[in-house]
Amino acid sequence: MTTDIQIENLKCGGCAATIKKGLLTLENINEVTVDVEKSIVSVTSDKDNLEAVKEKLSKLGYPEVGDKNTVLHKAKSFVSCAVGRIDS
Repeated sequence: MTTDIQIENLKCGGCAATIKKGLLTLENINEVTVDVEKSIVSVTSDKDNLEAVKEKLSKLGYPEVGDKNTVLHKAKSFVSCAVGRIDS
């Protein structure tokens, strides 16, 4: 099952690397792709764990479009971006 989620604060490949690494730590996630230009994360999983995916994205600083995008989310996304650039 593949689900697409449009997110806030996605800026670059560093962000994408952090998102992929973070989501792949969740159970039953098989594949994660990130479209930086469209701010869409596609998740392929064995189970319906959409809420866990959205929660993880929010904790990383990338809430779903329509959810609250607080200053804290924005700050976390900048840190995630920097870490993703170093790791990639």
